[in-house]
Amino acid sequence: MGVSKEKVNLLDAIPVCCNHVTTEWEDDCAVIVYPRFKHGWMRRFLLPKGMSPDIHVRLEEHGTAVWRLIDGKRTVQEIISLLDEHFQSDENYSSRITAYVMQLQKDGFIRLRIGVRVS
Repeated sequence: MGVSKEKVNLLDAIPVCCNHVTTEWEDDCAVIVYPRFKHGWMRRFLLPKGMSPDIHVRLEEHGTAVWRLIDGKRTVQEIISLLDEHFQSDENYSSRITAYVMQLQKDGFIRLRIGVRVS
């Protein structure tokens, strides 16, 4: 007997920043900062001298706009609605945002919470 899995709509998911990720700001752009190695001992023994223990990913304008709205409370649909004015010249912006959110999740910067809304 198989376990049935309920289909989940990505638009109803709530993106949440992962604990190991921090945000720095350069001008008006977000810079995602996360550790190069998962464990402290790896940093001590594998990190070349002079290399930063963290990786910095600078987001462009649209990525920063999405990142600012990821607060652990808004759904992907709410983020898309709030960015309507920002992406006014792009008719396919909602599919771009959903693809971007999926990439952030795949890269381990966010996780998607399903069905549980936090006030």
